[in-house]
Amino acid sequence: MNIVRVATYNIHKGVQGVGPQRRLEIHNLGHAVEQLDADIVCLQEVRKVHRREEKYFTQWPELPQADFLAPEGYEAVYRTNAFTRHGEHGNALLSRWPVVTHQHEDISDHRFEQRGLLHVEVMVHGQAVHVVVVHLGLIRASRARQVAQLQRFIEREVPPAAPLLVAGDFNDWGDLVQRTLDATKLSAFNGGRHATFPARMPLVQLDYVYARGLTPLGVHVPRGRIWWRMSDHLPMIAEFGLPD
Repeated sequence: MNIVRVATYNIHKGVQGVGPQRRLEIHNLGHAVEQLDADIVCLQEVRKVHRREEKYFTQWPELPQADFLAPEGYEAVYRTNAFTRHGEHGNALLSRWPVVTHQHEDISDHRFEQRGLLHVEVMVHGQAVHVVVVHLGLIRASRARQVAQLQRFIEREVPPAAPLLVAGDFNDWGDLVQRTLDATKLSAFNGGRHATFPARMPLVQLDYVYARGLTPLGVHVPRGRIWWRMSDHLPMIAEFGLPD
């Protein structure tokens, strides 16, 4: 059985702390992404550019964060969700395998939160695998509408028989997302909760990798000081068996 290793990670725009205490973590995150050793890395809160932080941090990378974080030999795909006063940020996917196509859909529910999903088709072990990277809203009613929009997007854009992964920060610690995705035949690894937030003392699972048409094999959440210093979320790594 061919195995695909998928990670999802909200990187908090590569910066931790607030005010004068904030520190640049993007270089550490670069090492962390390599350590994950995933075939596909789904990232949320990724900066393309931020003019104020560029001036504040002398070590701010010249490359956009998605390209900076991509290990050697990986392809980086980034699309913007939110435009702000000083820059923009969004979702990204880093792939060890060839990227075939990619597209973006705006799933913003109200003007105070700009959200989007990134859809990438990747050729893994000679098989086309569809990956959707999501970052849902903070308000429950918004999430309900965004998951419904995600369902419609999948029905419209992903062939029913194609292996599908949906990964990201769902901002949901109840069962709203899972109950809704059941209708799309998407399910997460059924082995208990894997808390990812807050990173320093994880209490709830906000980050998931859902799959359809692949066999869930296991889930791992790295823990410890080196991980909680880099972001307010911990990364999650999930392994799946590809269909023969």
